[in-house]
Amino acid sequence: MHTVNHDPETEQALLSVAYGGRVAERPLPKNRLPEGSVLPETAHRFVHDELLLDGSSRLNLATFVTTWMEPQAQSLMVDAFDKNMIDKDEYPATAEIERRCVNIVADLFNAQRHETACGVSTIGSSEAVMLAGLALKWRWREKCRAAGLPADRPNLVLGTNVQVVWEKFCRYWDVEARYVSITRERSTITAESVLPHVDENTIGVVAILGTTFTGQFEPIKDIAEAVTRLNAERGWNVPVHVDAASGGFVAPFLHPDLEWDFRLPVVKSINVSGHKYGLTYPGVGFAIWRDVEDLPEDLVFHVNYLGGNMPTFTLNFSRPGNQIVAQYYNFVRLGRAGYYRIMRTLQEIAVSLSTEVGKLGPFELLSDGSEIPVFAFALRDPSKYTVFDLSSRMRQFGWQVPAYTMPADAEDQAVLRVVVREGFSADLGDKFLDHLRDAVGHLEKYGRPGGEELVPFTHT
Repeated sequence: MHTVNHDPETEQALLSVAYGGRVAERPLPKNRLPEGSVLPETAHRFVHDELLLDGSSRLNLATFVTTWMEPQAQSLMVDAFDKNMIDKDEYPATAEIERRCVNIVADLFNAQRHETACGVSTIGSSEAVMLAGLALKWRWREKCRAAGLPADRPNLVLGTNVQVVWEKFCRYWDVEARYVSITRERSTITAESVLPHVDENTIGVVAILGTTFTGQFEPIKDIAEAVTRLNAERGWNVPVHVDAASGGFVAPFLHPDLEWDFRLPVVKSINVSGHKYGLTYPGVGFAIWRDVEDLPEDLVFHVNYLGGNMPTFTLNFSRPGNQIVAQYYNFVRLGRAGYYRIMRTLQEIAVSLSTEVGKLGPFELLSDGSEIPVFAFALRDPSKYTVFDLSSRMRQFGWQVPAYTMPADAEDQAVLRVVVREGFSADLGDKFLDHLRDAVGHLEKYGRPGGEELVPFTHT
């Protein structure tokens, strides 16, 4: 007989060749720390397996957020993960890259001072919106106090089709939201619909370059000119803010003659998402102001406890430098010509897809992808099945196609939306159309789920 000596470390090393070792025998605790440690390979496998339950980001047609970047960009992001971007004294190269990015974006938006632009990078457009909204409120309040007027009833004029962050801003910062209704016949705000809501307590009018619901551009030049005329008539100074989260990196390349930005004098600030059509992984965005006077100095804080006196205007403080580095990589790598080619390709794919969707029969198009590469469509007759049924059916093929109702006063209309992003090829578009035809055919034949027979569908 031989005596076997059990060495726990040796035994654990031997067991590591199995998929999960002894850890796989029972579930790990979900809401408290495990008592012991595991090998890094085992921890990686367990987390990786849980993530398998996510949908494919590349087939997610709901999100505007970038889901593909070049491996060289990803390598640079890894190099900058550990750099706290707020610490500009310790990481001056990253700080300089951020400054350049702000100036590049300001130049794209036709800011007069694009080499010394007034702007900040943010985690995304949500933070940028909060910062721009605060600047609007502070600027209005300063003018009220200087004129000896009350400054306790600010309001913001915006469409019911705004992204939810604007609702958050109004609620969090105690600003009355004056909503301009969207209708079935008019899915964006207009100059005529905006003006009745504006008064001397209006801190700003928000216009959208690429709405979340349909991807359409609002008539920003018309709105800006109408607000300018109203200001002249009433002696007011109501500014316009442009929410260019989705369209800010599209319009300069595909619609260079469209006047929506700082070419319009009443436009005082613009936000944009770098992680949308700026083609960068989340999260990065920018808030840009026309001039220094449009960003009240009272909102800027100066800190010296990181080594050096640093001005800061952010809601967040610490964040890694990897996203801004990746954004700069895109600017250097692509240039104007590269961005144009990508946006043009995405636009062509979106328009081609929307055209084919329109030919299917049961759909009506709300937008066609010609403004930004996004289109929305609704069922002509939702009595047999709904867009929610169709969305569910498409999910069985792996596609995530969002179905939702339109904003207040148009909520009786439910639509589907398709966002075409970098990494979505014409070939994938053909597969999408094949699966959409299959899903429509199934629902046309059997009706909405619950009453149909369990008939297998065919993958194409």
